[in-house]
Amino acid sequence: MMHYQVPSVVACAGVFFLAGAAALQAPKEGHGFVDKVFKAADGSEHKYTLFVPYSYSAEKPYPLILFLHGAGEREGGAKTPVQVGIGPAIKKYGEKDFPFFVVFPRCGRPPRNWNADGPDAQMALKILEHVEKDYRIDPDRIYLTGLSMGGHGTWSLAARYPSRWAAIVPICGSGNPKDAPKIKDLPCWCFHGDADKAVPVQRSRDMIEAIQQAGGKPRYTELPGVGHNSWDHAYQNRELYTWLLQQKRK
Repeated sequence: MMHYQVPSVVACAGVFFLAGAAALQAPKEGHGFVDKVFKAADGSEHKYTLFVPYSYSAEKPYPLILFLHGAGEREGGAKTPVQVGIGPAIKKYGEKDFPFFVVFPRCGRPPRNWNADGPDAQMALKILEHVEKDYRIDPDRIYLTGLSMGGHGTWSLAARYPSRWAAIVPICGSGNPKDAPKIKDLPCWCFHGDADKAVPVQRSRDMIEAIQQAGGKPRYTELPGVGHNSWDHAYQNRELYTWLLQQKRK
């Protein structure tokens, strides 16, 4: 498989108290993929899945990935968010070895989407905050990624909250090139297949070029002959996770 890459250019200091450690111990339901429900302030309930690393303990902070699924995995869809994209990649990687927490929120029925100011994206952020309270998550190693509709959401949330993320991985989505100055300093690795008929590859090319012109140094992998499903190539690439772990929020 050929890859085309555009050249790239507190925890509280001191003692971690035993009381806090006790409150953040591994959950009773164990590790791996855990189905959970978030209860919002208005009393509404929102289902999501959380991947808890098998190595997790409260002795050290852990990195976390917020994953935004595609249009086909919305409520009422044929598949769930964990069945497409990073979920299968975690299983192929080896569940017991995967070092990240992963949050899988679910978008509502069509025409709902992951636009940053929309209700589903905002609920995803609330779920993320809830997970940060329940587990010892490293606030400087929180990563944002998504595929297709979730790729759109990744660009959108990155532009809306650029200081929130340590890095972003938008896959076969499209963003607004005018947002490039907002995210030029945010580490980015974008993937897209050049034979994509659902979201034209030019959408990613335009974003990458705009970020470069704004002074950024994004990483871009264009997959020759690959259609819309560029996410399997991206998420099953172990180098991606090595790269993510090297990125910390500035």
